[in-house]
Amino acid sequence: MARLWTVHGDGKTVAPGALVAPEERLSWPRTIGFGLQHVVAMFGATFLVPILTGFSPSTTLLFSGIGTILFLIITANKLPSYLGSSFAFIAPIQAASMSEGKEVALGGVLVVGLSLALVGLLVHVVGTGWIHRLMPPVVAGTIVALIGFNLAPAAKGGFQASPLTATVTLLAVILVAVLFRGLIGRLAIIIGVVIGYLFALAMGEVDFGGLEGAAPVGLPEFTLPALGVEYLGIYLAFLPVVLALVAENVGHVKGVGFLVKRDLDPLTGRALLADGLATSIAAIGGGSPTTTYGENIGVMSSTRVFSTAAYWVAGLAAILLSLSPWFGQFLFTIPQGVIGGVTTALYGLIGIIGVRMWVDAKVDFSKPKNQFTAAIALIIAIADFTVFDGSGGVLFSGIVLGTVAALVVYHLMDLLGRLRKTDVADDPLVTRTEPSEE
Repeated sequence: MARLWTVHGDGKTVAPGALVAPEERLSWPRTIGFGLQHVVAMFGATFLVPILTGFSPSTTLLFSGIGTILFLIITANKLPSYLGSSFAFIAPIQAASMSEGKEVALGGVLVVGLSLALVGLLVHVVGTGWIHRLMPPVVAGTIVALIGFNLAPAAKGGFQASPLTATVTLLAVILVAVLFRGLIGRLAIIIGVVIGYLFALAMGEVDFGGLEGAAPVGLPEFTLPALGVEYLGIYLAFLPVVLALVAENVGHVKGVGFLVKRDLDPLTGRALLADGLATSIAAIGGGSPTTTYGENIGVMSSTRVFSTAAYWVAGLAAILLSLSPWFGQFLFTIPQGVIGGVTTALYGLIGIIGVRMWVDAKVDFSKPKNQFTAAIALIIAIADFTVFDGSGGVLFSGIVLGTVAALVVYHLMDLLGRLRKTDVADDPLVTRTEPSEE
């Protein structure tokens, strides 16, 4: 493996203004240290997903590590990334688990993973142009935002379970984020969970009953997905997540490319394929679905170390950490109040990522097509509009309907605007004129 990287400089320091490229590494002790730092950065968000969805944290960590290594292999060791748990799946997983069980939810995750892998193959062959046409920034941002905001009722439920503990947890997250810079500030979520957990422990809200008999070392539990045409409606509820994952992966490739000052766009198809396969493998074994992680981009940005060697270390460390059933059970002792406090911030942050996509792309909200695209889709998702089947079961949820609304409203208004010539360019100096009456 040593031949995969050249040593950067003396292997000990990074000169001001320089960076450690993906194909470089520092000395192995330092590389291991940076790899473990990536584990810490991803851990806070990654372990919350299985806790919120009822999946096994140990199994999730195992497939998170395996997925990261698979990602590095498929992207030819050129795109540094850690594949942590995806929050985009939380709402459909929770809905499917409540109605049909965890196995059916895993089937939905598998469908998404395979679909994303197929999108990756298509992008690798024909490029990313069609993605940008299908999902311009206003649509992509709206889809990401509505996934986060749709989870607001779940955050409220956890918060109300223990308002005082939830408030302490939320305040801890806020204070750590605003008072500290660098790595500590980026770990506000996990530090807030630790502080909230200690407060809940003092309040007698922590139940250690589940730890009895848990082995300190052993294989995580594995669960096979349930598949069948009778679950087609449930699978459809998962498909909008594909669009969110596409947006996240494309954003990751462009973000890393910007930081390392390289055009990494040719790797977009490989990245989508890798994430899709990693998610599929996780679903087959009972782990949480995966996605590229912004937390780890933050670590790279602050350290200037983009070595993929550090991510190999992170992936292997996650696999080793997963081999403790006791550790996995310990995570389930986190009280609902703590989870409610941290998810109040976390779910909102997912929504704000979509808003940031609008800002970064300078979306012009003076245009009606942009206004109505975001407005209608967000209301449908936040209110969780639903379509029921004949037996009273949910056929389409707010995320599905909101995603469909964003796509249909934008492209319909864009088409009609072009035909009627009522749409104008994005140049703010262009003065809009109303069409003359026919």
